[in-house]
Order: sequence, then structure tokens, then C-alpha cells
Amino acid sequence: MEKPPTRVAVVIPNWNGADDLRACLASLKAQQGVDLEIMVVDNGSTDESLDLLRSRGTAHIALPQNLGFARAINLGVAGTDAELLVPLNADTVLEADAIVQLAEAMSAEPDLGGVQPRILSLVRGETRDPDDPAARIYSLGQALTADGRAYEQQIGLSQGGLPVAAQEIFGACGAVCMFRRRLLDELGGYDERYFAFYEDVDLNVRARIAGWTFRLVPSAVVWHVGNAAWQEGFERPGAENARLVARNRLCTQVKFMPLRSLPRVVLVELGSTVRAIRDRRLISTLAGKLAAIGMLPALLRDRRRLRDGGDIDLARYWLGRSRQ
Repeated sequence: MEKPPTRVAVVIPNWNGADDLRACLASLKAQQGVDLEIMVVDNGSTDESLDLLRSRGTAHIALPQNLGFARAINLGVAGTDAELLVPLNADTVLEADAIVQLAEAMSAEPDLGGVQPRILSLVRGETRDPDDPAARIYSLGQALTADGRAYEQQIGLSQGGLPVAAQEIFGACGAVCMFRRRLLDELGGYDERYFAFYEDVDLNVRARIAGWTFRLVPSAVVWHVGNAAWQEGFERPGAENARLVARNRLCTQVKFMPLRSLPRVVLVELGSTVRAIRDRRLISTLAGKLAAIGMLPALLRDRRRLRDGGDIDLARYWLGRSRQ
């Protein structure tokens, strides 16, 4: 008898992204070899997103306002029951075998906490070919600099000529990845204080400290626009991005960085302030840094809990280990 298809829950946060969401759902409908449980969490959209979901009979949670990416994912996870979970941005399109490839990689290594596909940059309206050497990479896995900042490996580079092999990575990009439900249950999901940006970095850090590992599965391909809803939702999206990144980056660094790295972190933060002046985002950047300072007592408690509940060096090991 044939083995039944693996059941996978897909959780999609959406905010005024009806056109992208339509393409995303179409690519999910075309997935092969898996039984999908789809849940869309709508963050108070004012476009036709809810009409689209209702007309298609797509399971969804309609929030009255934008409560953030982290909260949306946590709500969607709570509303599903499959053991394998895929947080998925609405501005993504998946190749037809993407999810089954990820699921097979998880099945092959029962101790894996999560996997990430090869994520390529999506340009709306252009032909997509996963084998096109000119296709640009969005992420081959999340990595950390020596001072604790996060970046997506090989972002912006053409994939032609790059060695892309299945390998262990520090963590998975939040745009699209696959987790075991046990990991999210154990960690309590995403930290909802982050709202958006760096919530995936923080989850990866906490997962590493708890002993979980992650791998890149390059045979699985997903296309991603990047920040699509964010660009549409704010009058000054760049300024709001700067505020949240400044705050959330510092929050994550406080949670796990070694004290000996403090001088390096201070220098980096001074450099980011200079860039904020140049880019006319100083007020937003300073607001983010000050907000992180205001959260310091709670963050220090988090740091103690992480240290007492796992091996913090399992996260620190990845500082500066990958090449950008």
C-alpha cells in the first residue's frame, strides 16, 4: 500500500496583499505529495483579501487590526494541528515540489528542528525558472555576524556558479521555512513583543540554545518578493523598518551575546546611528534603541532563563561562522 501523503500546516500572515496572496494560494494548490492544512491570518486588511479568502473557502482568522507578524504566526499555529508547520509570507510563490522536499528532509533527520528552501527573489510578472543561473538569491539560510547582527546568506547574488548544497545553517529565514510543532511548543512560538523583523532571528537563537538544529534544502525552491505588505502599509515604511530593526536587534543581542562582545556591539550601534543620520531616519532609529533600553529588565530575565534552560554557547558558536 502507498504511504499516505505527509500532513503539513501552512500559516500565512497577510496584510493588504490580496494580489500576492492569490498567487501564493495558487502555488499551494499545485503542491504535490503533501496534504496541506492552510490557515491565513489576516492582520486587519482593508483591501479585498477577506473577500478572496471567503470566496475560496480558505480557512482564516480575521484580526481587527495589524497585530504583527509574530502574533499572526502564533495564532495560525494554534489554529492548526499538523506536526509539520510552514510559516509562509503572502508574497511568495512555491515550486510544485517545494513542501514535499522540505517534509522529506525533516523525515530523514528526526532531530532536525527546521529546514529552509532555496529562496529566490521574485519579480512580479517575470518568468520564473528555478534553474536560471541569473535568478537572484533571497536567502540560502540565516547567518550571524560576529557582533550578532543577522543576514540572509548570498542575498542579491545570482545563483549561477554558486555552490548550493544541502548543509547545516544557523537558522531559517522567516519568509518561508518548515518547523516541527514540538519546537514551537517548547519555545512558546515567536516573541510577540517583536511585532515584525528579527522575530525569526530571535526564534533561531532560542532554538539553538535549546539544542535544535537547522538545514538548508536547496532542492526545494520558493520565490519571494520581500517586504511587499510592509511597503504598502506604512506612509514611511523605511522609517518604521528602521525603528523595529534597531529595537529588535538589540533585544536579541541582550538575550544571548557574550559580554566580551559589548565594545564591538557599541561600535556597530554607533555606525548604525551615523547611517540613520545619512538616510534621514535618525528619530526612528533612536526611538528603537531607546525602546530596547526600556525593555532591558525583561530582556535580562530572558537571558538568565535561556542560560539556565540550555547551552547558550550553541547559539554563540554561529557568530561570524558564515560568509556573506
